[in-house]
Amino acid sequence: MSHGRHVTMLTEGTYPHVHGGVSTWCDQLVRGMPEVDFNVIALTGSGREPVTWELPRNVYRHTSFPLWGPPPSRTRRSALRGKAHRRFADLYETFLLSLLDPAHDGFSEALGEFARLARAGRLTPALRSESVLRLLMDVWTRPGLATAPAEPTIHDALTATDLLEHALRPLSVRIPPDSVAHAVSSGLATLPALAAKRLDQVPFLLTEHGIYLRERYLGYRTAAQRWPVKALMLGFYRELNSEGYRQADLITPVNQYNRRWEERGGADAERIRTVYNGVDPHAFPEAGPEPEVPTLSWCGRIDPIKDLETLIRAYAFMRRELPALRLRLFGPVPAGCEEYRLRLEKLAAELGVGDGISYEGRIDEVAKAYAAGSVVMLSSISEGFPFSIIEAMSCGRTTVSTDVGGVREAVGDTGLVVPPREPETMARATLALLRDDERRAELGRMSRKRVVEKFTLHQSVDGFRHIYRELAGQPVLPVRAGDDWTQRLADPWYRELAADGSLW
Repeated sequence: MSHGRHVTMLTEGTYPHVHGGVSTWCDQLVRGMPEVDFNVIALTGSGREPVTWELPRNVYRHTSFPLWGPPPSRTRRSALRGKAHRRFADLYETFLLSLLDPAHDGFSEALGEFARLARAGRLTPALRSESVLRLLMDVWTRPGLATAPAEPTIHDALTATDLLEHALRPLSVRIPPDSVAHAVSSGLATLPALAAKRLDQVPFLLTEHGIYLRERYLGYRTAAQRWPVKALMLGFYRELNSEGYRQADLITPVNQYNRRWEERGGADAERIRTVYNGVDPHAFPEAGPEPEVPTLSWCGRIDPIKDLETLIRAYAFMRRELPALRLRLFGPVPAGCEEYRLRLEKLAAELGVGDGISYEGRIDEVAKAYAAGSVVMLSSISEGFPFSIIEAMSCGRTTVSTDVGGVREAVGDTGLVVPPREPETMARATLALLRDDERRAELGRMSRKRVVEKFTLHQSVDGFRHIYRELAGQPVLPVRAGDDWTQRLADPWYRELAADGSLW
């Protein structure tokens, strides 16, 4: 990008360290714009996670920022004293009240001051001081707050302080002031962008795939912490989510479902533009004949949010009707999900269907995973605009999916959509497809046609190409209804890209 602007991509737990839908999207974006220089800052657990994606040449820098482990050495400074400490205590009290009482303002101002302290290496020692710990105990137990009856303990306060300190660490990340900050999820990835916008006037773009806040609520349902800790942390994620919505210069949800969440969370509708995920129909061609043995195919990472228990229960129901039916699961087991994989195997054994399920692991030629099924399944409890569905559709396979995120928008009338966590409903819908060869084939043809018309990789990447140029203060060719490539190539910038093949 000219005029000194480039893109700082901010990720959390995904690209370039983990495979999955969001990482695929990041890689598509970076490779699809070789003319744009990318600085990738990845929030990770320990900072020692290996890079699992081959980074293209236009990624000029990649930094892994650990959320856990000891704080950086420059943060090991003495605690604030005197007026500085009193100022911090007042800010922190306001901050805590905003987390525990949504009617209480002050989160935005406190976060801005925390960013200044984090950059100076003073936030961590300030948060870990004994007086600040006592302040948390005092706020928690104030009359009228829902945490008071739970009788918070010192252990709760230590736990909550530790979680907050680690969560706020990304405020210290510096983004080059001549870049566009692109957070590819809500939540912690927005912290460096929020700090850079407030302190350095860096343009801030926010993309949402899954709904980060909803996934935090789902995760904390089974977390081990006591209620006061959960209330504080969920309040933090709620306020951070809304702050990202309010401050982003543009928000690009990957579906209309996300857009509704964003508007309810405080985003200005004028600053929201939906940009659907896309696939290359050449990379995911017609799959050809179905397998001779009736087979259900699933593709993704083995993770609780994919709710494979529901899929296995649905499969067990179907096996009673179709004993020959097989279920093939394609995808890796991420670090930390090994126990979940064992739980799935135990469930299948208890249901007596373990012999029909195969775990295929990660597959290099993903199109073969979809070709392996008569029907492609998705059982998730949370999704954005899932690649596994539009990739399967591009391969001419019909789908049975749970009604989460942008699934219904992706599928349209080319597959079946069922409620999440209802195995019998999923089973009956799938059986209806398996018993109707003609309908299955027709839906497969319609699926590929829908992808080619609406969800191609070129459409998706070009949408972000326009947005980057706009946020960088560069001229943008207006997008009109019915706009096509011949019209766009009237722009000299597009002619230059077309000449070296960048657009194709």
